[in-house]
Amino acid sequence: MVLALALVAAFQLGSWAFHQLTGLLINILIAFFLALAIEPAVSRMAARGMRRGLATFLVFLGLTVFAAGFVTLLGSMLAGQIIKMIEGFPGYLDSLIHWINQTFRTDLRRVDVQEGLLHSDWLRKYVQNSAAGVLDVSAQVLGGLFQLLTVALFSFYFAADGPRLRRALCSVLPPARQAEVLRAWEIAVDKTGGYLYSRGLMALVSGIAHYILLEALGVPYAPVLGVWVGLVSQFIPTIGTYLAGALPMLIAFTVNPWYALWVLIFVVIYQQFENYMLQPKLTAKTVDIHPAVAFGSVVAGTALLGAVGALIAIPAVATLQAFLGAYVKRYAVTDDPRVHGRRGSGPGGPGVLMRARRLWAGRRPDGAQRP
Repeated sequence: MVLALALVAAFQLGSWAFHQLTGLLINILIAFFLALAIEPAVSRMAARGMRRGLATFLVFLGLTVFAAGFVTLLGSMLAGQIIKMIEGFPGYLDSLIHWINQTFRTDLRRVDVQEGLLHSDWLRKYVQNSAAGVLDVSAQVLGGLFQLLTVALFSFYFAADGPRLRRALCSVLPPARQAEVLRAWEIAVDKTGGYLYSRGLMALVSGIAHYILLEALGVPYAPVLGVWVGLVSQFIPTIGTYLAGALPMLIAFTVNPWYALWVLIFVVIYQQFENYMLQPKLTAKTVDIHPAVAFGSVVAGTALLGAVGALIAIPAVATLQAFLGAYVKRYAVTDDPRVHGRRGSGPGGPGVLMRARRLWAGRRPDGAQRP
């Protein structure tokens, strides 16, 4: 009884610790796949005589500079467009009031609408809730920065000390298991690189397509918006598509409200094209898994780990499939028409199509020549 109680207590303690450390474990998992993604670049630089720590630092520095420059450019563009929208809001309101007066035979004035908005209860409640939620937003921002720092720190150590980590892992395994672990590690690096390559290709195609649309509509900052749509829609799972499409719609609205509608329609149509035609084919070629498996792995990853699971599901499944494929015994496939997608004649003799062909060729159904 004492042993049973001790086992139950140990299980409860382990379950409690696991739930408390779930966030940290997810961050470590993200850091591990990020280290796998930059492993080819770090290894290539280390092969030329550079220390792995310095090579990893240079790779991270390049990524940080690119991200900071892109965010700075995007922030300045967004701030300018928001100021433009605020300055043009009276004109938009006048146009809306004029349309309402002509359509519904009313006599609205902008002054009355503004007074009603300023003295409305919902605006007062919204301001109070916004003021109360400033601390919550600040806490979420600080928590996000801490998680980002944690992921960056772990991924740096995973990439810089990759050989040492592999040696430490292999030192507790027999030689046969060591070869399997090293092979699985190499497969994970290849599949993660292929996944990022496919995502980069889809980001390029998406950016070019949206750039052409925005340039044709005359929307300002079309190149930056194209890059924004390509990167955000591909590298932020689940909600990336909506975040990517919201900003071009906002900028297009400042030019012409109808342009925002056209951008929305194009985003929806392109998303369907990407989900059902472009993404399955690129993923199948670069990661070497079936499109249905790729789609199912994303759904399963989202159900298990949310956005993180959707991001790492495809390389994880591709790695597992390639690793386990070496242990699956395969046999030669029999030469049967059904294997090639054609149905046989069956025990009842030739099928209907075969009989029709023979009749068309001037033969009787039994195969003999016509007299």
